[in-house]
Amino acid sequence: MFKILVSDPISRDGLEPLLEADNIEIVQKKASEEEDLTQYDALFVRSATKVTAELMNQMPNLKIIARAGVGVDNIDVEQATRKGIIVINAPDGNTISTAEHTFAMIASLVRHIPQANMSVKNREWKRTAFVGSELYGKTLGIVGLGRIGTELAGRAKAFGMRVAVFDPFLTKERSEKIGVEKHSLDELLSSADIITVHTPLTKETKGILNHETIGRTKEGVYLVNCARGGIIDEEALCTYLENGHVRGVALDVFEVEPPEHTRLLEFEQVIATPHLGASTKEAQLNVAYQVSQEVLLFVQGKQVTTSINLPAMSEEAYRKVAPYDGLAQRIGTFLSQLMNEPIRSIEVEYEGSAAEIETSYVTKSLIASFLKQRMDININTVNAGVLARERGIQFIEKVSDRHSGYSSSMTVTINGEHSSSEIKGTFIPHFGERIISINGFSIDFHPSGHLLFVQHTDVPGVIGNVGKILGDHAVNIATMQVGRKEKGGEAIMMLSFDKPLEETTLSSLKGLEEIVTIKAIEL
Repeated sequence: MFKILVSDPISRDGLEPLLEADNIEIVQKKASEEEDLTQYDALFVRSATKVTAELMNQMPNLKIIARAGVGVDNIDVEQATRKGIIVINAPDGNTISTAEHTFAMIASLVRHIPQANMSVKNREWKRTAFVGSELYGKTLGIVGLGRIGTELAGRAKAFGMRVAVFDPFLTKERSEKIGVEKHSLDELLSSADIITVHTPLTKETKGILNHETIGRTKEGVYLVNCARGGIIDEEALCTYLENGHVRGVALDVFEVEPPEHTRLLEFEQVIATPHLGASTKEAQLNVAYQVSQEVLLFVQGKQVTTSINLPAMSEEAYRKVAPYDGLAQRIGTFLSQLMNEPIRSIEVEYEGSAAEIETSYVTKSLIASFLKQRMDININTVNAGVLARERGIQFIEKVSDRHSGYSSSMTVTINGEHSSSEIKGTFIPHFGERIISINGFSIDFHPSGHLLFVQHTDVPGVIGNVGKILGDHAVNIATMQVGRKEKGGEAIMMLSFDKPLEETTLSSLKGLEEIVTIKAIEL
């Protein structure tokens, strides 16, 4: 009998796949109230139960943790992985709910519905005070076309809206298939009547709508954020609400929640909800039902599809795979930052002893690390292939019997909409992961930390000029590796630092005439 402890409130409808199974017993009780936790094989939680290392130590037979929702901040995933416990969630259970909430916020914003509602409840009848705008014929600008952005686009088109999208990883083919217009950020800012953001919160997207970019929007624009607090700079919003450039703002998320000290709530043009994007009965049921199905697959000995840590693998099998898995993750992360454009395909070729391992696992690990930089959902070796195909990315795996000077190696080629990049790497015992070639340039470095990739013309003085600029900005170089194909052609250098480079330093380096490409990489 497989025993499951459901520690947070979950309806029986959400647990239906498990309740119908003969060999599964479910106990609904808070973990803190259960005297004997050693008897349970699985733990079901929402956000209330904190799944700490201490709790896991009290559950020595625990095999799987199911989070009925998207976020796993209440689970010590690292500790679970160490203990061999699989952690699953429901990454797309709230997609429709969030898309609908966003569209409801947009409609409420342009028709002043919350303000008019309060006015009537105050026994007022100010019809002329709440004249709004139609959505028909307006341009909706969507920043980030993931699952939620795609669902939102369909709803906007049904209302007769033109949909403009900025997503640096959106291919032309996919945009045409969905029926949206692909634009640069500047084009979207200048043309959209309403702008809504649906990106992950990363260093690239934090404050993507700020004092400068909001200033490039149309006079009277509406701004909406139902994604992550911090994507829109809140102080910038206050400035442009005060001067009238922004006509209205709708927010479901804030930089700090609850938003006790923000000035934004003082503006009548701002409507807000307390992070309700996923708060529907259907979404709550969907996420519970989805993870119940996943746990049932696990009990039946089948592979789960929403694991956010390593899926089950024997210790011996993973020992062989681990060195190349680490190399693949570093290469994937490196290339994702290096190629800031839509991707058509990912090709991986294994040589030597690397061709003798479970290469499919390593390939999916590489794809997962590549996509993690671009998508706002949990991605792992289990779901990486499916998510890549959803975004129109093909992946090809080859095994070669060639040997190019190393006992083992893997070569990864990323084919983008406009260009391609190739990295070759190897794993050397006692030295770890090494990158030995970038776009045909021979080089040798450990891919880790704060890096700077520079491609330049091979003329005297370039290294000195780069060093001088870094010195002028008080930046100390930790390591430097250089490579070239031929004298006087193009060359590359890879530098590492003790901390990330400031944007002002990067701007100065980009000003050097000899620089062809320069990119800061964080690993």
